[in-house]
Amino acid sequence: MIRIKGLKKTFKLSSKQMKSNKEKTKYKHAVNGIDFEVKDNEIFGLLGPNGAGKTTTLRCLATLIQPSEGQINVNGYDAATEGEAVRKELAFLTNELKMDAHFSPDYTARFFGRLHGLTEKKIEERVRHLFDVFGITPYQFTKIGDLSTGMKQKLAIAVSLVHDPNVIIFDEPTNGLDIITAKTVTDYLGNLKAQGKTVVVSTHMMHVAEKLCDRVAIIMDGRIKTVGTLAEICQITGTDNLDDAFFKLYEETYGDQV
Repeated sequence: MIRIKGLKKTFKLSSKQMKSNKEKTKYKHAVNGIDFEVKDNEIFGLLGPNGAGKTTTLRCLATLIQPSEGQINVNGYDAATEGEAVRKELAFLTNELKMDAHFSPDYTARFFGRLHGLTEKKIEERVRHLFDVFGITPYQFTKIGDLSTGMKQKLAIAVSLVHDPNVIIFDEPTNGLDIITAKTVTDYLGNLKAQGKTVVVSTHMMHVAEKLCDRVAIIMDGRIKTVGTLAEICQITGTDNLDDAFFKLYEETYGDQV
């Protein structure tokens, strides 16, 4: 179970950013007081346009950055005071994950397994399983620098999941992937849910949210606009599908910026 209450994150703007900022303020509220819960055995989506606050929210949840205000609780652990315990509970995948181009997938995955304190037996089990699932095995001793973009992304997912976490946080999990690789990833996220895991994904693609998520929070301008199942969001917005619901909320939020 994940509980987020009153989450705010404020960044100080640089001089250059202030010049282009219409309000001419010194600070930007990337996340401005959001609340939501993610249930056990659920895939929960954060849906919103670029710059809405999705990644900032997930980075706060993963304890990579500290909130300016608010509370985050992950499986009973307070992210502010029990950060190490929270990190043991979760995996966080971002497209900014960098892996050394000179190392092989096999070396990299085992290295991260040891960082997480896994036994050599458990590392072998997890690496074999994840490499087979994502088709990495034929390339396990190839230099990462020689792998395709899709294969690097699949390796990043395998590395993130090597310690078999209870909570999985993916920031744009299918970004930059071809359709076959994207299906492999989304199918595996479904398998994780079937194993009883808690999964949180951010995306700006409606079809990904519709396929994957049990519930969705639509976030815009640093605030949650609505939370619910697809049917509930359509009912709340008076629309017939998630696309229409999203754009209705977008127009209400950004107006003449559409």
